[in-house]
Amino acid sequence: TRDGDIEINTPMSIGDPANLEDCIAVGSVNADRPHLYGVSSFSSRGPTSDGRCKPDVVAPGERITSVNARFKGKQRRYRTESGTSMAAPHVSGLVAAFLSVRREFIGRPDEVKKLMLDTCTDLGRDRQHQGRGIPNLMKMLLSV
Repeated sequence: TRDGDIEINTPMSIGDPANLEDCIAVGSVNADRPHLYGVSSFSSRGPTSDGRCKPDVVAPGERITSVNARFKGKQRRYRTESGTSMAAPHVSGLVAAFLSVRREFIGRPDEVKKLMLDTCTDLGRDRQHQGRGIPNLMKMLLSV
């Protein structure tokens, strides 16, 4: 910046809208070996400015291959990207899969979030970096 270098992974780097209580804030971890490499260097860390623990969970967000939204003509149809924007769809898909099996939870987002948080796999990292850990669909389904 004009004011010099700024460390982007500072305490309380969780901003809007991820800092909202109802939001499921998703951080990023290494896709292949999350237990070894832990939270991605670019992933925001908590706490929120009012002291709450965020992110809520982490999901694979490094070197994720997805469709190329800018595809035209001879460009590649797929591209590899990294970011929390690549991690969040993993959690959205997990929640959708859960709701497709346990339809009685449709319309009960607070219960679904609590269930997801209570059944995460802990990576053994700082809670302000990893939240509750990686969501685990099988644990979610088996716990209800």
